[in-house]
Amino acid sequence: MVNKNLILVINPGSTSTKIAIYQDEKFLEAENLSHSNEEISGFSCIYDQQDMRTNVILNWIEEKGISLKAFCAVVGRGGLLRPMPGGTYLVTEAMLKDLRTGFQGQHASNLGGIISYNIANSLNIPAYIVDPVAVDEIHEEARISGMPEIPRRSLVHALNIKATSRKICDKINKVIEDTSFIVAHLGGGISVVPLKNGKIIDVNNANEEGPFSPERAGGLPAGDLVRLCFSGRYSYSDIKKKMVGNGGLIGYLGTNDGRVVKKRIQAEDSGAELIYKALAYQISKEIGAMAAVLHGKVDRIILTGGLAYDSLLTSWIKERVEFIAPIEVVPGENEMESLAQGALRVLKQKEKAKIYENEVFIDG
Repeated sequence: MVNKNLILVINPGSTSTKIAIYQDEKFLEAENLSHSNEEISGFSCIYDQQDMRTNVILNWIEEKGISLKAFCAVVGRGGLLRPMPGGTYLVTEAMLKDLRTGFQGQHASNLGGIISYNIANSLNIPAYIVDPVAVDEIHEEARISGMPEIPRRSLVHALNIKATSRKICDKINKVIEDTSFIVAHLGGGISVVPLKNGKIIDVNNANEEGPFSPERAGGLPAGDLVRLCFSGRYSYSDIKKKMVGNGGLIGYLGTNDGRVVKKRIQAEDSGAELIYKALAYQISKEIGAMAAVLHGKVDRIILTGGLAYDSLLTSWIKERVEFIAPIEVVPGENEMESLAQGALRVLKQKEKAKIYENEVFIDG
């Protein structure tokens, strides 16, 4: 017999697959299943990993003594799909096609919807994804970059941003459709957004714009970047790696761990302090810019993501932006809980599941 609102949550990463089980809002079980580099390197593309990852998930469930027939839904992390409104989506064939090909790029998160569908389909229950990074709700003015050939794109940490905003709405007794928030997701990549009536109306693309982060360079002086690209010193892949992977804190300090940087600052490393303060400075500038997008009418500024655990960093940000609005700090990425809650809203009929092909533009 299917247990009421027993949900399987699947979140594939580059070398791991996180899984969790929720019953309604109650967390029951979780595991982070690691995959060795040798195992991953044996596959020619991300899509080919689906069977291997599905099998380790099913084995884990069996080891826990849980019947697959107990689940009423499976929800996975969304991938690099077509630009789409936020929400909880039923996994459909049209979505699966774009996940398999990687419409906006290859990433392990593309497997979230695929694996969820494979398991759910065999059980005749629904599979969902929730607020993937491809969420695009930005205003038309925000798409203009200054160069017609390069429109600004929306790639954003939408899952945590929207879920955390809902938590703050519960705290201040408001519905998300009646709020104006600035949310800064502070992780390996940094997304700072104005959230107006539940919609992400602008964003810095965390791979290419905005503040630098633990691993990414953020927005760079365009002329100097062009000169570096044509200097003959670096290949295309070298530049890409300097921008995403070896940029930010890694580029300056050789680490992407804020805890290590904080210890260096406590040991009176003035260079580390300068770079960390610059990080807080750039985040604060981006928050100020998003306040302008909202005409200065901001209910709350929300700091979330892994770096929000660092009280030193958040205190520097608060010093610069607390004049704009009250600040809420909600540390962590909370991905598994957020995915479960997205599915639960549909199962409890608080929200209607969206159909991918009805929400996105599919040419031909």
